Amino acid sequence: MLSLHILLLSAATALLALPAQAEPLACAGGTVSEGDSRLSLIYKCGPPVLTDADCSPMYQVGTLQRVPDWLAVPVVPYSVIERLLYERGQGNLLAVVHMRSGVIRSISYSRQPR
Repeated sequence: MLSLHILLLSAATALLALPAQAEPLACAGGTVSEGDSRLSLIYKCGPPVLTDADCSPMYQVGTLQRVPDWLAVPVVPYSVIERLLYERGQGNLLAVVHMRSGVIRSISYSRQPR
């Protein structure tokens, strides 16, 4: 009986260790998911309702202290983070697609954009 409990506990632990898969975004032209390109997103889902972009912050090596923008931008290459908002119709949550370097990094769903 004890070995059965140990076996079930180890199986549950192994399942928790698996990487989580994000839910893909289903559109009229197909589905897009993490790793897809911006071109694929626009082709399958059309243009977004709203877009937003900003530069990812730079931090000093080994610390959580942020490097001032006036110093970081001319010296350190930066990466633009884009957020594209898609309305999915009545009764569905809004989808926010997070992109970096033209590639989908994550897709989140909510009632209102944050």
